[in-house]
Amino acid sequence: MGRLLRGATEPRVRLRALLEGPGPVVAPGAYDALSARLVERAGFDVVYMTGFGSTASLIGRPDIGLLGGAEMIDNARRMAAAVELPLIADADTGYGNAINVVRTVADYERAGVAGIHLEDQVSPKKCGHLSGKAVIEVEEMVGKIQAAVAARRDPDLLLIARTDAAAVQGLDAALERARRYAAAGADALFVEAPTSEADIARVASELRGLAPLVFNWAEGGRTPPLPLARIAELGFALVIFPIGTLLAATAGIQNLLAVLRADGTPAAALPGLPSFDGFAELIGLPEVRELEGRFGAG
Repeated sequence: MGRLLRGATEPRVRLRALLEGPGPVVAPGAYDALSARLVERAGFDVVYMTGFGSTASLIGRPDIGLLGGAEMIDNARRMAAAVELPLIADADTGYGNAINVVRTVADYERAGVAGIHLEDQVSPKKCGHLSGKAVIEVEEMVGKIQAAVAARRDPDLLLIARTDAAAVQGLDAALERARRYAAAGADALFVEAPTSEADIARVASELRGLAPLVFNWAEGGRTPPLPLARIAELGFALVIFPIGTLLAATAGIQNLLAVLRADGTPAAALPGLPSFDGFAELIGLPEVRELEGRFGAG
């Protein structure tokens, strides 16, 4: 509730300060306002809005470009309003050409996010760890990044440029694209889905110093699951864990439904779940009670 009474500038400033710190910033993925609050309650400094999880939770489908910009931005708005943490949001391809990117950036900024990432896939895009991807020409993506830089009102809004070219054109091409994107004004660089530790190390060594680097620790994806200490040693500034919360929630729901189906009630599963009162506290009932007393709305 308190987040509704505050602006977005402070989380943006905080995110940039965190990225300048000594170790990588850990940003667990969230797919709705509740999962974002859980990330905050767990003590993390940043939350990441996953496009994969947003698509799965909103329409129950895979991340193959089925959600439009309005749906993604609306989800980001609800999540940003639910937490005090800086929210980094997946903005896919920007939902069109460079002119569409201008609107996309403006709308995400108004939604209250601290940062977004834009990728160089063709539309409709695919999850970065699925096969069959294709990328646009590098000049077109450079234009999109330049449009994004020009469109933001708040210079602290973090613009992350992601390239998916490694899987399509090879790592050399992906690294060259990342350099071009940094020169175009991207605040951080994200080379998606390197498939070996050697490739990850090369990304780090060749791009270090151009801009903060993003590592996607995609649970079950194509990139090796390096220890956080190794990621820090390589010099990555931000690590996202996009779908672990989604997978955990799915497993929990499946387990409860199996008990309900077998027993006729969920009673046997309840000891492992939050209590009703505990869950109400988790989602902010004490804050509501405080506001009721403050404003006489009880």
